[in-house]
Amino acid sequence: MTDLATRPRTSGVDVAAAAGLVVFWSSGFIGARLGTEHAPADTLLAWRYLIAVAVLVPVVAPRLARLARSAPGALRRHAAVGLLSQALYLGGVVTGIGAGVPAGTAALIAALQPLVVATAAARLLGEPVGARRGLGLWLGLAGVALVVADDVGTGAPAWAYLLPVGGMLALSAGTVLEQRWRPAGGLAESLTVHATVAAAVFVAEAVVAGRIEPPATAGFWWAVAWVLVLSTAGGYGAYLVVLRRAGATRVSSLLYLTPPTTALWAWAMFDERVGVRALAGLAVCAVAVWLVLATPTPKHPAPRT
Repeated sequence: MTDLATRPRTSGVDVAAAAGLVVFWSSGFIGARLGTEHAPADTLLAWRYLIAVAVLVPVVAPRLARLARSAPGALRRHAAVGLLSQALYLGGVVTGIGAGVPAGTAALIAALQPLVVATAAARLLGEPVGARRGLGLWLGLAGVALVVADDVGTGAPAWAYLLPVGGMLALSAGTVLEQRWRPAGGLAESLTVHATVAAAVFVAEAVVAGRIEPPATAGFWWAVAWVLVLSTAGGYGAYLVVLRRAGATRVSSLLYLTPPTTALWAWAMFDERVGVRALAGLAVCAVAVWLVLATPTPKHPAPRT
């Protein structure tokens, strides 16, 4: 990257997108809990994305056709990012938890993502880390460790821990590739292609495993609606907005706020206790994210299509 001019002052859109990312991304963990009380994780994920595709494709198909004609490589790149950041990320984290990895341990593994992205972004995207931003990244990891400390444990087979690690690396790779490629097309086109790829993966897996049939319970469909609206449209939509406007390192740093925010969700919905250590972790994460976001970011290069 050769243009090192800094971005203009953060706008109201940036603040709203960042806040939406933290809240909506956190909602996915709550939705997973709601849904897996009624059905296996792959059943929930398959129907989450099947319905997303049924809603998005009829509306966005004309745009996708125009995009395919004007920028032939864009759809392929959107598909690659969707495979990494949705199908493989969710598949790795959710399957790992299903195999016995404690949710707190999985969250702590996922919290390595900002550090991985910052390292890759410095090498591949030219985003400088710097002392202040580097301190914020490591401080954020410490804050997450405080939040999930009570939930970190053992009991799962050793191979199961590789699943959330793989999911974290997949999301990291998808984040960096999206920022490096900057494929043509808007948010609707990106989400539609991502959802289509994820639907193909999760439906195929659920069919092979014999778990595609949904349970006839209102609770399951409430969970599907929850993750469809809040997590897929809200969470991934906000993630792409922040990524495109603020860069890979900044969007990843905001994920440090999702474990403590999830703890607040769980307190409000399930009356789970939020301890002093978790509140301290929330404060540490907030300081860490401020350190990263307060550091000027270079302008992004022109989209590569």
